[in-house]
Amino acid sequence: MKLTLGFSPCPNDTFIFDALIHHKIDTEGLEFEVFYDDVETLNQKAFRGELDVTKLSYHAFAYVANQYVLLDSGSALGFGVGPLLISNFGFSISDLNNAKHKIGIPGKYTTANFLLGLALPNANNKQELVFSEIEDAVLSGKVAVGLIIHENRFTYQNKGLKKIIDLGDYWEKQTGCAIPLGGIAANRKLPLDVQHKLNRVLRKSVEFAFANPKSGLEFIRSHAQEMSEEVMYKHIDLYVNKYSVDLGEEGRKAINLLFDTAKEKNIIPEIKEEIFLTP
Repeated sequence: MKLTLGFSPCPNDTFIFDALIHHKIDTEGLEFEVFYDDVETLNQKAFRGELDVTKLSYHAFAYVANQYVLLDSGSALGFGVGPLLISNFGFSISDLNNAKHKIGIPGKYTTANFLLGLALPNANNKQELVFSEIEDAVLSGKVAVGLIIHENRFTYQNKGLKKIIDLGDYWEKQTGCAIPLGGIAANRKLPLDVQHKLNRVLRKSVEFAFANPKSGLEFIRSHAQEMSEEVMYKHIDLYVNKYSVDLGEEGRKAINLLFDTAKEKNIIPEIKEEIFLTP
């Protein structure tokens, strides 16, 4: 059976999916047509129901829970992994909680933008940019402040940019939970046995990657935007962890808290479906 699969070209995703798409594990008869896109493009594809299996932001998932179900493996959750607000200037948090300064964001439906809305509810002068373009937009003055994710956490200081706030740290202090950034979802149109098969093979792919961390090096490097090997593996270490193998009770609690908080603040619609894959 051949399925369409979308994930980002970032090292954490290519690390996770390498064994699965290159048949280094038993995929139980599943084949994949792969699409590599930035996370907001994947979010938009999910809104249109285009893919059988996709990475997407947890914020975006709230809008497609009737179409997709979350798998237990492949997620990006953790402590110290949140998006950062950065600038050329020494802004304070109070300086930014208004519409005066333009903020470059990696997409309206990213979890990063959701966290920005929680921390700075009045900072609504935003411009959507591809995540990899945000640093340069700040440097050029196109935006005053940038909301950065992924590998840019490791590069902004080298360009002379300053951190204003770590929004992941903000979430952790507010909740005591890991921050759910992105997950892997299967289209509900797929038969339940296929959904469970996907969950099994994805977990095997993550476990293979942990057991053989350099196995996918060339594949990871080929999509990593000229990152050094050191930065690639820092990126992987930051975003791939025990929650990527299995959400477990802690991971599910954090995700439910994210959605409950967003619903209370009318950021997302009410989710009526069971969001997690049932046994």
